[in-house]
Amino acid sequence: MSNDRLYQVLLAPRVTEKTTQVGEDSNQYVFHVVNDASKSEVKGAVELLFDVSVESVRMVNVKGKTKSFRMRPGKRSDWKKAYVRVQEGQVIDFLGGETV
Repeated sequence: MSNDRLYQVLLAPRVTEKTTQVGEDSNQYVFHVVNDASKSEVKGAVELLFDVSVESVRMVNVKGKTKSFRMRPGKRSDWKKAYVRVQEGQVIDFLGGETV
């Protein structure tokens, strides 16, 4: 895998109430990734960008919702997210603040 590809795999962290709870309970982080990403690419990208050791990666394909706008039906895009578990004692800080 090239470094260029690894820099393109992760799109954004998913920071919600549910992902925050998962992170506190089991040392996992959730990322929005490109649709054709593999587990090994996600693992390499997280280790490269955040300088942590990844224990495991789980991938989920999220189906887009069917919505209507002004009585016209439409569909949101499908997307993929990755649950990344890091080694015990390691942290990924998205906000850049101090950890307590």
